[in-house]
Amino acid sequence: MHILGVPFLLFWLIWGHSCALGGKGEICAFKIYGQDAPFEAVVLNRTSGEGVLRASSPVDCESQKEYTFIIQAYDCGAGPSGADWKKSHKAVVHIQVDDVNEFCPVFREPLYKASVTEGKIYDSILQVEAWDQDCSPQYSQICNYEIVTAGTPFAIDRNGNIRNTERLSYDKQQSYKIMVTAFDCGQKRAKEDVAVHIDVKPVCKPGWQGWNKRVEYEPGTGSRQLFPKMHLETCGGPLSGVKAMVELQTNHIGKGCDRETYSEKSLQKLCGAASGSTDLLPAPSPSTNWTASLLTDSGRDSDLIYRFDGHQAANVPDHVVPQNLTDQFTIATWMKHGPSPGLRAEKETLLCNSDKTEMNRHHYSLYVHNCRLVFLLRRDFTQVDTFRPAEFHWKLEQICDKEWHYYVINVEFPAVTLFVDGVTYEPYLVTDDWPIHTSKIDTQLTVGACWQADLMISLGGEVATPRFTQYFHGSLSGLTIRPGRIETQKVISCLQACKEGLDINSLESLAKDIKFHFNPAQSVLVVEGEDVDSINTAMTKVSYINSRQFPTPGLRRLHITTTVQCFGEDTCLSIPDIKAVVMVLPPSEPRITITGSNRLVRPAGDLRGPLGVAPFKELHITSTVMKGDSFGGSRRPGVMEVMHNLDYCDVLVIGEELNPERESLEIHHSALLGKHLDATNSTSGISIYGVDSMAHYEQALRQVHYRNWRPATLSERRFRLTCSELNGRYTSNEFNLEVSVLHHSAPVEHVNHMAAQPQYMRPVHHPLMIHTLNSHMSGPAPPAATVVIVVCIAALVVIVVIGVYRIHATHQDGFREDEDGGKDPEEEWDNSALTITVNPMENVKGAQALDEEVKE
Repeated sequence: MHILGVPFLLFWLIWGHSCALGGKGEICAFKIYGQDAPFEAVVLNRTSGEGVLRASSPVDCESQKEYTFIIQAYDCGAGPSGADWKKSHKAVVHIQVDDVNEFCPVFREPLYKASVTEGKIYDSILQVEAWDQDCSPQYSQICNYEIVTAGTPFAIDRNGNIRNTERLSYDKQQSYKIMVTAFDCGQKRAKEDVAVHIDVKPVCKPGWQGWNKRVEYEPGTGSRQLFPKMHLETCGGPLSGVKAMVELQTNHIGKGCDRETYSEKSLQKLCGAASGSTDLLPAPSPSTNWTASLLTDSGRDSDLIYRFDGHQAANVPDHVVPQNLTDQFTIATWMKHGPSPGLRAEKETLLCNSDKTEMNRHHYSLYVHNCRLVFLLRRDFTQVDTFRPAEFHWKLEQICDKEWHYYVINVEFPAVTLFVDGVTYEPYLVTDDWPIHTSKIDTQLTVGACWQADLMISLGGEVATPRFTQYFHGSLSGLTIRPGRIETQKVISCLQACKEGLDINSLESLAKDIKFHFNPAQSVLVVEGEDVDSINTAMTKVSYINSRQFPTPGLRRLHITTTVQCFGEDTCLSIPDIKAVVMVLPPSEPRITITGSNRLVRPAGDLRGPLGVAPFKELHITSTVMKGDSFGGSRRPGVMEVMHNLDYCDVLVIGEELNPERESLEIHHSALLGKHLDATNSTSGISIYGVDSMAHYEQALRQVHYRNWRPATLSERRFRLTCSELNGRYTSNEFNLEVSVLHHSAPVEHVNHMAAQPQYMRPVHHPLMIHTLNSHMSGPAPPAATVVIVVCIAALVVIVVIGVYRIHATHQDGFREDEDGGKDPEEEWDNSALTITVNPMENVKGAQALDEEVKE
């Protein structure tokens, strides 16, 4: 018997009533025994014995799938007490409850997670499982699973096993999230889908992990760690040693790294170099015009670089060439040079001193030949008369690596030493030669080639003209000669030192087995150790540092190469190289401001004085930068005054140049004592140069004096002042100043007009006198005695003023006579005795007019 899981369903019962029942032969009741079955039997027809079996309460298949119980029938023969009822035999009833698909599938876990290794195809990554509360196999079983998320490289079977349909890549996608649903066999879908997270793990590849490809560096922050979370993955292999080399590549910046790009002379003074050096490649100017035709490459942070492409050279003027090179002298230069295809047999001359006419003897020269640096020094017979060293050869990789290097040749004849980037190199080959015979032929010093002056007859029968030969291919900067002294290694190191480089923080925290080594420029760092953990700790402390106040912004490339050694093997793992960059952010650029009085008014006598006038006596130089500071949670820019150095200030004459016969603009040497400053002047102005503080430049500029010992025809002189930091990278405003000259007033006829004060004298006020006169005017006419007293006082004041003026003018005229030997005609005036006649009977108006003239 089956019954659906719904209450009160009817089942017909037919019970026979034979003799066993007796009585009237009717069935009056059915009774159920056992199991507390939720059913009851009801008689429908007593005569036929038909009845119905129905559920007395809800029947649920999920609670109980089937019921078994006993049922008996009773006749109607019972008495009042029911004790005489007859009952039938017992019948067993078995009821099965049919299922209804009322429940949805439910997943056993709220979230599934798994991980896979890239590059593999899995039969089963993980298995999801759902279940259903329905009681029947049809509705309680899960017949199908389905991936809801579209476009994923995964599939699922009917048992819930998830697999990948393609090889996964860690670089392409590191994790996946997919949604899965389930269906029972009645095709009822799960009410809630389940999330499956699958992480893709990279194949274990030996190499550095946890580093950033870009590190930003803010100027002025000191040392910045480059790889704070870096570690080396060795995939569990036993190692015996690790060696890592970190290289900071800055070839593209100026002369190879971030240096203070001041002029060569300023740098030499900063580093304490001996004075007396001659700059053979100065910036082009009216006085240094031999470099004007050369190609310049000055776009690198104001570095003055000359580029030679095999067609340019320059003759150094005779008055510039250092004379009488003794047994001690120094040649220094920055050079960037690479191999020249097809020119290996040609000499490439940097510097050459040869005969100017008639012959072609090389007295001394510096040249490159087949990537070897050669220095030639031929002595005169007047100095030595024996076979002596003449050519010194060096074979170095730096000569042709197309990077900037600083070369210094110290000559202490017969010994010659080469310094390259501060490192000493002895010549690998020295060849001897005889001295040069003395002659009266002048020599020519050239840069970028050698001057060939031999008058050879050409094939066409014509005389060959002097020309350049052995052209240089490369770049030069700061080529100098210092006669009489050699440079110390300390100064050489200072001149080529970088302001940026690699560093290691907290050296004391490094393991004892760690060894590290820097190259002289601190652009290469080598770290060695036996333990991987110690190497990892050391690498996290590698830092970049830039000590310039205003560093060159832009990229610095980093390159890390690693070598790993295993026990009993030379190399066992291949570690890929690392390429990263340090981005130096633009610094806050300073604004250099010059302030002061823009107009100076002085009498002609002051200009004739022994010191003249100081136009910039009230000068002030300040520098400010725009800084962003945090206020109230937001970034607001603010102006901040900063202190830094200047490297030159130029005072230019506006208009006609100075006439040396009557005027000068100069600064006394004592004003530069105790400072890193020098000065040069000409008819176009004065230049103060050297790397020093703004305060020292202020002090020096305030002691610049303008003097004119014949100012008769001069009405004004105008000057323009500008200052610079970092060789013109930052310049100040143009400060214009005008010096106006006051001349004496023209002669006058009346004494009252002579009482008027000169313009350059301070006015004298007599408020009490004015008050007295006004009070008299408002009242009755004053007595005659009072008028006389007032007039006499006014006359006395006039006499005192005129006397003072005469004494001052006489003194100035005497000084002018000493200077000029006489007076200018337009400045002559009547020096005869001055007679003043006062009429005591003048009226009050006359006295008042006199007093007003005194006040003017």
